[in-house]
Amino acid sequence: MRSSRWNAQGNIYLVTDDGPLTAERARAAVGDADGILDVLATGGDWVEIAIWNPDGSLAEMSGNGTRIAARWLAERTGAERVSVHVGEREVPATMLGGQLVEQDLGVFKVGRPELVEGIRLTTVDVGNPHAVVDGDPDDLPRIGPLLETHARFPQRTNVQVARRVGAELEARVWERGAGETASSGSSAVAVAAAFGVEKVTVRFPGGPLDVRLAGGHAFLTGPAERAG
Repeated sequence: MRSSRWNAQGNIYLVTDDGPLTAERARAAVGDADGILDVLATGGDWVEIAIWNPDGSLAEMSGNGTRIAARWLAERTGAERVSVHVGEREVPATMLGGQLVEQDLGVFKVGRPELVEGIRLTTVDVGNPHAVVDGDPDDLPRIGPLLETHARFPQRTNVQVARRVGAELEARVWERGAGETASSGSSAVAVAAAFGVEKVTVRFPGGPLDVRLAGGHAFLTGPAERAG
């Protein structure tokens, strides 16, 4: 499979326009990456992708993945604004100079706090499912796999364990179908929404992502660059 390797705050994706993938091909080609962005169609300022997880499942959304796709197309066409299409969802992205991209990830929905296996969490829908736990991020290796596959989430879920540190939020993320990853764009939005913060930096092991919640929409800013 012909592909390029991209980095978004430690979240590594392969980008390929080498024909539609299957689950089997995705599993065989992903290697040590966090997923594959399968380019299905392009125009001068738009790109349609499918997002493959390492286990061969398809993700509905990835904030870091759509940001990479936008940078990938902008590098090819010079577009300053790119619309990234994932299924029925459209993510407008604006190149801010350097490697930074701001995206409008659209509307989000925050559920009521609940208890699952004694763990207090808040569900957030950002086009994909999230379960946000207010706690010590170092507890993620225990909490992440437990919640991802819990019966409460029949389609499985992404999991974040986060806490306030000064003016920022510190988090680690367990991605559905991938395990722990260095960062996650949709997870940054989910954490900010669950904590009820309108504008905040969410700091992952891979680096910080800036979230702004306004008018019912989630705006995410972070870098995306070629990794080799």
